[in-house]
Formats: sequence, C-alpha cells, structure tokens
Amino acid sequence: MREVDIHELDDRLDPGESINPGSAHILTSGIADLGIRLDDRQLTQFARFHAELVDWNSRFNLTRITEWDRAQSNHYLDSLTVALGVPASVLESGRFADVGSGAGFPGIPMKVAFPGMTGVLIESVGKKARFLDHIVDVLGLDGLEVRRARSEELAHESGYREGFDVVVSRAVGPAQVLAELTLPFCRIGGLAVLHKSRSAEDEVEASATAIEAMGGATKSVIDVSVTGLDQGKTLVVIEKVSGTPGRYPRRPGMPAKRPL
Repeated sequence: MREVDIHELDDRLDPGESINPGSAHILTSGIADLGIRLDDRQLTQFARFHAELVDWNSRFNLTRITEWDRAQSNHYLDSLTVALGVPASVLESGRFADVGSGAGFPGIPMKVAFPGMTGVLIESVGKKARFLDHIVDVLGLDGLEVRRARSEELAHESGYREGFDVVVSRAVGPAQVLAELTLPFCRIGGLAVLHKSRSAEDEVEASATAIEAMGGATKSVIDVSVTGLDQGKTLVVIEKVSGTPGRYPRRPGMPAKRPL
C-alpha cells in the first residue's frame, strides 16, 4: 500500500501547517488492530478531509487538533474504534446516525472506511453543518445526509425515529444525557455506541435509569487498546431492546438541564 502525499490533493493547504505530508502510518497501523483495511482511494479521502479541515479551521473554530499526526490518532483512528462494538453486517451495509457530529466525527471517517453504509450527520451549529455539507460534496460521499437540527426535535420526525441500525456520538456529556439523545433514533435491535475518554463503568451504572427509560440495555463497555491511540478510551455499547416512549427525547436542552 503506497503512502498518500496530502500535497498532491489540495494546494490550498497552508505549507506552514505542522503536517507530515507523506505518511498516514498512525492511521494505517491502528486500523490493522481494528481489522480494517483502507485502499489508496480511501486514504486519499482521509488526506483531503484533513486538508479541508485545516483550511476551514483557519476561519471557523471546528477543532483544537489540526496537526496531521495528532489528527490521525485523535480524530480519524478514534472515530473508527466504533468497529469494535458494531457487527460486521452493519458496517457493510447498515444505516447510522451521528448525533452532535461537529466537524464530522465519527460519521465522516465511518463513511469513508465503510462506504456501503448510509447515514445522517446531525449538527445544530450552522457553521459546522455547512462544513459537513462541503465535505460530503468534496469527498463524494453518496448516501450521507447532513441535517442542521437539534437531535431532540429530529428524533420525533418520521424516517428518523427508530430508523437506524447504529447511532454513534462523540459528543461531550454524561451517558444519561447521551442515552436520551441517541436511543430514540435506534431501531429495536439496533445499537447506540458512545465514545468516552475514561473508564465508564461507574457512569454507565449511574445512567441505568435513563437507558432503561429510552428502551435500552447496556450491552458492553469496551476498553479500547489500539496502536497509536491514547490509553483510557472506552466505548459504551447500548442495545435497543424496546420502543422509546413518545415523550422522549424531551424538548431541546432539557436532557442536559435535567438528566433522568
């Protein structure tokens, strides 16, 4: 597998940026632990994604991490750890929702790595949603939709409510809040996969009431150990075992203000 030079891909990239231009070694080494292989086209998409992220970030605050090596680890590789909690059949052709997508994590890396998936990136902040629209177009990510919306409202819309095989989120917040924002999108039998930055056993235990109220049950808490990724990463995998009552999620802001 040849390495991709990001300078081949986007001449708008500031040459002063601290980027290792000829190497995606952190990403390619780490995904081997996840059982993922990326071809040259997919590596090119990741490099182009990064170039666009750096460019837009010079004008809008999308992320604190723009250096190429750190982004490979903290953005792209970390996003792809969802593969540890999602069945291969879903990664091949399932439908996903990314709640609070921000600059596109984990949804954009998921779509690049698993092109047979379809999905929606949900982001309420206008400048971030515009960036996501741009990236979907630039990378040619067919079957990936961007919705500028509050998840509390979108989860009540037909076609989105209980319409996804897997719902992911790297958004910052306690598990009981994220459970209310993600599980209403899950079909029965589907999964919510939450990225957490530390051991989440106590947090999940404290969230049992909220998870059950949304029709979920904790399936597993996975301590992530992947080459090139900082230690202390955890995935919380919640299975949707019954329907979410119609009153959930509550109106925008309420899940965070008054966690169940």
